[in-house]
Amino acid sequence: MTNPVEKVILTEQLILLGSVAKTQIEAIRIVGQLLVDAQCVTSDFVGSMEAREKIANTYLGSGVAIPHGLVGDKADIKQDAIAILQIPDGIEWHDGQIVRLVIAIAVKGDDHIAMLKRLTRMLPNQSLMEELCMTTDPQRFIQVFMDSPIPELKAKNYQAKDLSHSFEWAIDYPSGLHARPSSAWADSAKQLGLSIQVRHGDDVAMADNMVELLQLGLKCGDVAVISADGENARIGLEAFKKSIIAISLREKSDAEHVKVQIAKHKIQGWKPAEMFDIAILHGVSASPGFVIAQSYHLTSTCPVVLDNPEPLEDAGKTLDRAIHQAKQQIASLIQNTTDRLGVHNTQIFKTQLSFLKDSTLISTACQLIAEGHGVAWSWHQAIEQRAKEMTLSDNRTLAERATGLRDIGYRVLSYIDPSLKWNTLADLPDGEWIITATDLSPSDTVLLDEKKVKGVITIFGGPTSHTAILARTLGIPAIVAAGEAVSHVENGSTMILDGDAAMVYVHPSEANLASAHEWMAIQERKYEEEEKHRRQPAITTDGHSIAISANVNKPDQVAFALSQGAEGIGLMRTEFLFIERTSLPSEKEQQLVYQAMLDGLDGLPIIIRTLDIGGDKQVAHLRLPHENNPFLGVRGSRLLLRRMDLLLPQLKAIYSVAKTGKALSIMFPMITSATEILTLKSYCESVRLSMQAPIIPIGIMVEVPAAAVMADILAEHVDFFSIGTNDLAQYVLAVDRQNPELAAEADSLHPAVLRLIQQTVAGAKKYHRHVGVCGGLAGDPLGAMLLMGLGVDELSMTPRDIAPVKAKLRTHSFEQMKELAELAIKKDSSTDVRILMGDIQ
Repeated sequence: MTNPVEKVILTEQLILLGSVAKTQIEAIRIVGQLLVDAQCVTSDFVGSMEAREKIANTYLGSGVAIPHGLVGDKADIKQDAIAILQIPDGIEWHDGQIVRLVIAIAVKGDDHIAMLKRLTRMLPNQSLMEELCMTTDPQRFIQVFMDSPIPELKAKNYQAKDLSHSFEWAIDYPSGLHARPSSAWADSAKQLGLSIQVRHGDDVAMADNMVELLQLGLKCGDVAVISADGENARIGLEAFKKSIIAISLREKSDAEHVKVQIAKHKIQGWKPAEMFDIAILHGVSASPGFVIAQSYHLTSTCPVVLDNPEPLEDAGKTLDRAIHQAKQQIASLIQNTTDRLGVHNTQIFKTQLSFLKDSTLISTACQLIAEGHGVAWSWHQAIEQRAKEMTLSDNRTLAERATGLRDIGYRVLSYIDPSLKWNTLADLPDGEWIITATDLSPSDTVLLDEKKVKGVITIFGGPTSHTAILARTLGIPAIVAAGEAVSHVENGSTMILDGDAAMVYVHPSEANLASAHEWMAIQERKYEEEEKHRRQPAITTDGHSIAISANVNKPDQVAFALSQGAEGIGLMRTEFLFIERTSLPSEKEQQLVYQAMLDGLDGLPIIIRTLDIGGDKQVAHLRLPHENNPFLGVRGSRLLLRRMDLLLPQLKAIYSVAKTGKALSIMFPMITSATEILTLKSYCESVRLSMQAPIIPIGIMVEVPAAAVMADILAEHVDFFSIGTNDLAQYVLAVDRQNPELAAEADSLHPAVLRLIQQTVAGAKKYHRHVGVCGGLAGDPLGAMLLMGLGVDELSMTPRDIAPVKAKLRTHSFEQMKELAELAIKKDSSTDVRILMGDIQ
């Protein structure tokens, strides 16, 4: 007969005979250490068993106790096992209960029900129990617990038939009818004062007897018939049914908590060596990486400016000097930004410089000074008055430029009175820092100096925000939507930022710092090894390959992408040609940028995505109307179809460079219908014919559920699909990823998202269309395995993700990936998928 607990191990290493333990705590620690030494549990599990004993007595009966950990600590179990401590002379367990066998149970799944069933059916066999309490042969325990079938229940003085009143109930407790719910059943039956019988098949138990209930070994899904006799049987059974159903909520909640904890433990990343005296913050991963540095908080609070008048002549000189110094600083920032990131990133500062030449603004400040007010107060009032007017304006351009006005206003203010200076990235001292902030403005992000800034944590923001994209481009670990707790971290605090796990550890101990530094060294060696092979193709162990491309914004990023092993550009985000300008880029400007991209690729393919503005990406000079819900508003292709001044110049620029004959494709974002595709294709064809340009592939982003569901229809009208997993997850799960309370729930590993990806691939196959993924999931090595298993043809990602993704794909077979994908789409939640993925090495 097959052992029903064959997944649970019991070896001689897990058995200690003849112990002279004197107390309950000593016994728990000894038997727990057996599990630790056998590498079945972590050391934390021993403490969990002690904690369990403080809230619940684990005495089973007949001299046996079964200590086990708290429900939430099952993640500390590495291998299902039991350990046995024999104490021939016995110890007091609780209130005079004498225990001679301590059987520690470390089992995560249903197998613990079978173990309890075995144990409780052994208890009535007094001769066997006495033998086990005195034997000097550990093999006898292995024979009884592992090699023998579960004992049959002895015949009872009542028959295995139901009583006059009954109901059927399927056990819906995820962990089955284990000790805790069995105890609750027994208590409920006793309180009702009714003899209630529970039958499963031919086995019966009385509901007021916990041991008998455990002997049934009821697992989740098993059906029990619960019955009673007597005058009050019907009313009593109704009350009993309500009580056992009421337990379901807690059991399911505990099971979900266990899944979350196991998922966290299975994250293949750094874990603290010790957990005391360490603060942990959680957020949403925006850029991977692991770093240790000091915190530097960027304040965004309006300073308190006192009204301190001074002589009019002196006041005028003070204001002139401050404005001049601010102009010099801005000029320096323009030059530095041009050198580091290119001239196209300097527009925000040029806009700020124009404010300092605004005669109306300066006149307002001077008028207030002439009225007898202080310089700083007058300048501040002038700035705030103008900024409020801009904010309240129906002109969105003016409204969004208010932030830039305040930015330059505070720069001048700091030169008027140095005590009013607030810290910015321009003032970042030498050293290595993790920046914490409410969010970073575009002017902040262009000042990110990767030599100083080693990490970024923001209270708000999303994984596709300007901050997140730039952090990934620069290879700076970043976490967004970390919540208000970030603002309470004291400046200069030591922090460990894990961008992959989206976790921040504040004030780590010396032991944790040493452990983190060791982890970093291991990861650096691993990455160096992966980088050696980054230019080789991603071919699985059974010979299947997948194209690996890069996501970029600008031509100067192409060389780095290719150096990292990119086989082309799977996504060029053209919105960066439009952001932080005061006017639209001309057709010629766009043409030059696209040509530079093609030149840098030297014949490798590129997909140019047309302007994708809206949602979390806004452009002031486009004068777009305010929308209450921009993610569901006029964004992406919806905007292009309403603004020919945006669509046609971009198409002309693209088709002009297509005449070079290079491998170039167009991709339209935010598509929901075939009508949109056909309309956009008609504009493409019109432009192409007018320019006598060649036909080039036209594809769409699949980021709206409608596009995924209708993939088999839309595929007829396009040449390829590219799935944007970040937006797709947001729309499928109805989660605003800009909301710090919800952002983490916009998880691309959710089975609903994976099913839509599978459906997209299936729809594309109907017309033999190519399917790529350019969302964040493609750059996750384990996510890449799932995507390949789902049948995706190409993965496009941040260049720094290419080496680890290729390395992961090369270590597994395509068949393994397909099996993994099939398992993942059948899971209930993203937590379940992460647990599944956690087993992948």
